[in-house]
Amino acid sequence: MTRLHDEDSDDPLHPEEHIAPVPRISVQAFCETEQTLAAVTAAGQDRRLAKAHLTAKDGGLAAAIEVYESMPTPNVIVIESDGTRDILEGLDDLAGVCDPGTRVVVIGNPNDTAPYRELVRRGVNDYVVGPVETLDVVRSICSLFSASEAIITGRVIAVVGAKGGVGASTVAHNVAWTIARDLSLDSVVIDLDLAFGTAGLDYNQDPVQGIANAVLSQDRPDTALMERLLAKCTERLSLLASPASLDRVYDFGAEAFDAVFDTLRMTTPCIVLDVPHQWSGWTRRALVNADDIVIVAEPDLANLRNTKNMLSVLKAARPNDRPPLYCLNQVGMHKRAEIDVKAFAKTMESQPIAVIPFDSKLFSTAANNGQMIAEVAKNHRTTALFQNMANRLAGRGEVKKPKRSLLEPLLKKLKGRSGRPSAPHRKAS
Repeated sequence: MTRLHDEDSDDPLHPEEHIAPVPRISVQAFCETEQTLAAVTAAGQDRRLAKAHLTAKDGGLAAAIEVYESMPTPNVIVIESDGTRDILEGLDDLAGVCDPGTRVVVIGNPNDTAPYRELVRRGVNDYVVGPVETLDVVRSICSLFSASEAIITGRVIAVVGAKGGVGASTVAHNVAWTIARDLSLDSVVIDLDLAFGTAGLDYNQDPVQGIANAVLSQDRPDTALMERLLAKCTERLSLLASPASLDRVYDFGAEAFDAVFDTLRMTTPCIVLDVPHQWSGWTRRALVNADDIVIVAEPDLANLRNTKNMLSVLKAARPNDRPPLYCLNQVGMHKRAEIDVKAFAKTMESQPIAVIPFDSKLFSTAANNGQMIAEVAKNHRTTALFQNMANRLAGRGEVKKPKRSLLEPLLKKLKGRSGRPSAPHRKAS
């Protein structure tokens, strides 16, 4: 599928935009300007191109043709045109040295006069009008695979607590359940707390197998294996449960879960990671590589410090992504001194995605029954909060309640009267 990028492209940090990562590919770029060279080089550091081997050099079309006369072409070639040479003639020459299957991205000049249809006829897979930024390059390369391969590239949402016991798992499980039910998206919850995970309890499931079988398998997990390990919670929600067992210790390398996440991305539109409160190579990697991050915190000093630190580190590691989000949980606990929500938000320099009130009866009832909040109290305000979080994290935007009209009470009365049987008409005498 060939697309044209222009100045009216979506905001790169708009919550609805989802750029899926690429598989293991080789990318070579030939740039005419320093700005493009810098943008392509920076794109190589983006998390979505982490598996790509990307090199960038000067020279444009002429340099690319010279190089590929004596060596095979990579999976993707990025060519910049500065408008000084006939781009169609150059692409014809490039086609003569290009291997079958190589995909071509052209970064054009506003002065280029070549019709877009002619570029497509010469095998150009994507055309981007320069000058380009880092995210333009990332978007263009990633789109070659997410669109042309016609595969599902699932959105990964990672939920983690700023401190232990803040209710991050409860938030993750309720958000995932709401995405599956209200948005009709096939979803998977992965409980990454292998020793003490609670997802099985919260969904009232007791699967024999789960995430431990996938990550500890000698073979690379494939789609068939993942299907066997998933426990069905609802029609659209599945669970990859933790063993919640202390029979062994769970020490993992930084890339231990990559194959599991990659496999599920290919078949599942939404994946929610319930990340335990710990800072290790694999938890940091899971957070950095997620499409969206939600940090759950309580309104106290330790949570304030930890949330601030996590936001700073994750923002720096994901310069081309939307900043991590946070929500405040258990707000308004009786007789507890708390940091005001406004003061908390001022320190974070952003507003929380949700402020969830403390309600021990509601949450304990749901937990003990193995139910979600919406199942216990359908019309509770906390249920509405989870619905808004689900919409925003799934790229649907926040659901806003319609404004109540001042005439609503009067209209109700009139409607009630209109429903009564009318008095019989008297006949004229």
